[in-house]
Amino acid sequence: MIRIANGQGFWGDWLEAPVRLVEQGPIDYLILDYLAEVTMSIVQKQKQADPNLGYARDFPPLIGRIAARIKERGVKVIANAGGVNPVACAREVKRLAPQLKVAVVIGDDVLDRIPDFLARGLELRNLDTGKPLSEIGSEITSANAYIGAFPLAEALGTGADVVIAGRCTDTALAVGPMIHAFGWKPADFHLLAAGTIAGHIVECGAQCTGGNCIADWQSMPDFANIGYPIIEAEPDGSFVITKHTGTGGRVSLDTVKEQLLYELGDPHNYITPDGIADFTTVRLASDGPDRVRVTGIQGRPATPFLKISISYHDGYKAIGTLCYSWPNALEKAQLADRIVRQRLEDLNLRFAAMDSEFFGANACHGPAAPANSQPAEVMLRIGVQDRNKKSVDRFTRELIPLVLNGPPTATGYGDGRPPVREVIAYWPALIPREEIVTRVEVVE
Repeated sequence: MIRIANGQGFWGDWLEAPVRLVEQGPIDYLILDYLAEVTMSIVQKQKQADPNLGYARDFPPLIGRIAARIKERGVKVIANAGGVNPVACAREVKRLAPQLKVAVVIGDDVLDRIPDFLARGLELRNLDTGKPLSEIGSEITSANAYIGAFPLAEALGTGADVVIAGRCTDTALAVGPMIHAFGWKPADFHLLAAGTIAGHIVECGAQCTGGNCIADWQSMPDFANIGYPIIEAEPDGSFVITKHTGTGGRVSLDTVKEQLLYELGDPHNYITPDGIADFTTVRLASDGPDRVRVTGIQGRPATPFLKISISYHDGYKAIGTLCYSWPNALEKAQLADRIVRQRLEDLNLRFAAMDSEFFGANACHGPAAPANSQPAEVMLRIGVQDRNKKSVDRFTRELIPLVLNGPPTATGYGDGRPPVREVIAYWPALIPREEIVTRVEVVE
């Protein structure tokens, strides 16, 4: 049995979680998930500005902080903190923790290969719209293939203390150690499906140990010291989800079930680079306090394709807010919205998208929200998006004047006009698996 702990659900998660996982009890592997689709564009822009950047900059200082302890306890760290520059990330880790052996997985970044793909007839059609990538070719800001767990296992095979990848799947971070420890092969698709579902359960960190949990959240113990999840994985594909003894939060059937449904489309076909997992075969059972055992998982072989995450420039946006207080707060906010829209109409300004929300009334639940004609305060949030930056900038100048020439009791305008920001859109596509070749390097 191996113990795989996840101490990072996203870039910006609790900085103390991975430290506590290492210090508060035994683990064999510490996995850290930093990347999301929009993150890839952010780190790509950082790399374009400075070739020594392009990775999750929180990661090297963290490793420097825990280096002595993970070396002492033999803990291996696997992270996708490399973003679009895993080698630079690894070099910074080596600078801060020279006693550690660091390996990187390279090959997911295909931004420079896009022209060649298109020239060879790979249309990279958008999975949602069916449009070919050629329609936005010059606007692309990042392009990364989702790689699976086998390259991570190969990196662990070098004896590395720290393995750094770019855009691997979230679940691969957990499956890689299982492949390495148990010797699973690509044809072991039931086992790989089990590892995938284990990785899916823990990929959002404390979201499976009571964080952001609907079930009995009022009774959740010690949120301030919530424990992060640990997989106790067996060679036969069964596993237990748990956490360190004495930490806050809870591992229960409810917390695990909620996380199982996270970002789940077709439960029969959860597709990853390593195979297809069937979530309808999952069997859960309580295994004692803060322990849930998972068994029975079945899967199918991997598809001949890999998914590519492409981001591209899609114009500009600006979002502004004004808050109105009781009485008639909602009525005031709605009037302010109408005034802004009328003034934009009078200026002959048109936008690709324009949206308004009324926080305190129905922003979260829309028409399903219960009627409340007299909320204590309502915040109007109104935003526009368009490729014409000048039009978006002009919009930003129409909200603040309402403080004096619109409905009464406006507040919350201390930041002035809202900033105009670049819009980065997401383009998912498929590519034949053989087009993506990864390699492992040990960084000295």
